[in-house]
Amino acid sequence: MAACALMRVLVMSDIHANLPALQAVLADAHGAYDAVWCLGDVVGYGPNPNQCADTVRALPNLTCLRGNHDLAALGGSVINDFNSYAKTAALWTRAELSAGTREFLSGLSPRTENAGFTLVHASPRDPVWEYIDSAAVAHANFSSFNTPTCLFGHTHRAMGYVMDDTGQCTEKIPEYGRALPLTGQRRLLNPGSVGQPRDRNPEAAYALLDEAASTWEARRVVYPIADTQTQMRAAQLPAPLIERLAAGR
Repeated sequence: MAACALMRVLVMSDIHANLPALQAVLADAHGAYDAVWCLGDVVGYGPNPNQCADTVRALPNLTCLRGNHDLAALGGSVINDFNSYAKTAALWTRAELSAGTREFLSGLSPRTENAGFTLVHASPRDPVWEYIDSAAVAHANFSSFNTPTCLFGHTHRAMGYVMDDTGQCTEKIPEYGRALPLTGQRRLLNPGSVGQPRDRNPEAAYALLDEAASTWEARRVVYPIADTQTQMRAAQLPAPLIERLAAGR
């Protein structure tokens, strides 16, 4: 899609097969977007891998990346680095994947560029696995992309890192519902997790990127967590994965 036509983008990441959370995000955004950028991990952990994949791939002007849990669900060796709960969920997901979901995930990449933005699942220098969870790690990644802004997921925490003209990198905690200007400095921005937030806030997280105004707006929305938990219990997924949703951890 041409950059001039890409005015307003719904940016989300780490859905993790949580359909109620995904539906809440899409309802909250009210269709006020021209395109969708999904930064990976559509599946894994949660009970709705095929429903989430079907929902995502039907979204308008979609750019979707493949995350480490998507890769594990396809049979990737990355599963060997998972903890026991994540591995159990990944093996369950692998058995549940439809042919259509498998085909969709197989066609994805962990990194791309779109409309002058770099998009990665984890980090620019390691798009599958590295966690950008500090200013020091963020600083080390600025040399691995050339665009003004890189969007990333994987940590399950909405966060921003800004590099000033002196090369100093600082952490920027988002102010939800308030537009952040994207001019003047290079940035790394994370929209947070739709389906398994880990910042002690259980609400689903996403962001709206307005190209015309050059702004980034981080958002949170409540969703029926108990519905997801009920489905996870029915699927006999690990209890800690079920319990963590209500705590946002």
